[in-house]
Amino acid sequence: MRVLFAAGGTGGHINPALAAAQELRGRFPDARILFVGTAKKMEAQLVPKAGFDFKTIDISGFQRSFAPADILHNIGTLRRLLFVTGQCKKIINEFKPDVVVGFGGYVSGPVVRTAHKLGIKTAVHEQNAFPGKTNIALSKYADAVMLTSPNAEKYLKCSVKPVITGLPVRKELLCTDRDEARKKLGIPNGVSVVLATGGSLGAESINNVMCDILPMYAGNSRLFFIHGYGQLGRFVPDRLREKGLDPDNIPNARVSEYIYDMADCMAAADLVISRAGASSLAEIEALGKTSLLVPSPYVSENHQYHNAMALVEKNAAILIEQKNLRSEKVKEIIDDLTADPEKYRKIGVNARNMSVCDAQKKICNIIVGLVGD
Repeated sequence: MRVLFAAGGTGGHINPALAAAQELRGRFPDARILFVGTAKKMEAQLVPKAGFDFKTIDISGFQRSFAPADILHNIGTLRRLLFVTGQCKKIINEFKPDVVVGFGGYVSGPVVRTAHKLGIKTAVHEQNAFPGKTNIALSKYADAVMLTSPNAEKYLKCSVKPVITGLPVRKELLCTDRDEARKKLGIPNGVSVVLATGGSLGAESINNVMCDILPMYAGNSRLFFIHGYGQLGRFVPDRLREKGLDPDNIPNARVSEYIYDMADCMAAADLVISRAGASSLAEIEALGKTSLLVPSPYVSENHQYHNAMALVEKNAAILIEQKNLRSEKVKEIIDDLTADPEKYRKIGVNARNMSVCDAQKKICNIIVGLVGD
């Protein structure tokens, strides 16, 4: 069996592909697996580190701005499109895959399209509730279409019936116990835990709110806060000092740039304040966490808003759009959490009911099925 994966650009595209490839390798140790991506994005580090062969194509995405630098970038993208089909054809002819699987993003487009033209079985996986342009185009002729959210189907024109596979979640998150996590973190029983994160880069809106929230509850024995402010939030410690707090010594809070023990922090949390990327939501669902979602308005097709709404429609999350995010509103939610924990527990249960915990197995089954056709 020879399987080619096309994934790149962001962890949201790469990590699900790696999880599926690892599942495939576990079942079929002799399977040949190749990843195709770009040399300049994070796949160039993540894929070889995971132990998979990796080839590159020269491709980039389009910028949606008319700034001079973005116009030059888009001219370069158009130039690359003239040559990328030949690059894809060379890789495919040399590797001779039985199936080619795309996980969205501009890398997937030319690879899956070329494979289809060469008569090779193809599949695509869409992580978001509102599909990206690449998968909308590829879904018209892919032999299998896999979705994280059923909401995505209405935006696609598939030649086959899509399958809801869910999105793979890191194994360490699924194996972490809430009580054990709280012991590790030194959080006593009976305390409500609020975890706030904007990812590795951070989210300015969430950081600004947390700079207000932490002084409001400093020393409150009924609440414990964990806040990861990210690379772009390095102003947070100084802002807290201006408000009279030592960021390294808040009795009921832990503030850091990056959360290295996220599995324990997620397991311990009663409320997660987060962006609404597909991977984050898959983790929130898998652990059955109540979440306050603040979708990024800067992503393509506003897909994080659609991701969040898929949960909100089932009373499985709370949504505040960034333009409406205020510290007072967040304080109301936190106060309500401590006053009525059962209400918030039910929201988490609803989130858990949306989870697909065997996503990588479902994805692997579909790939194997295409190889056998």
